[in-house]
Amino acid sequence: MKLFSGDEILALALQQKIEAIGVNTVIRNNNQANVLPSIQPQKAVELFIQETDFAKANPIVEAFRLSL
Repeated sequence: MKLFSGDEILALALQQKIEAIGVNTVIRNNNQANVLPSIQPQKAVELFIQETDFAKANPIVEAFRLSL
């Protein structure tokens, strides 16, 4: 389940907070700016968790979004 889509620095900060409570995360970064820097604009980084962990992670996600 996708929790966040946006800047890589923010995704990494949220990932750290979620993993601190014992929930595994996956970051998908489809940027190929290193391969084709002048052709492809930077895409958003996405942060995912298992759907079964949503109830545990949701308070962290909401607090993070309110802090932005």
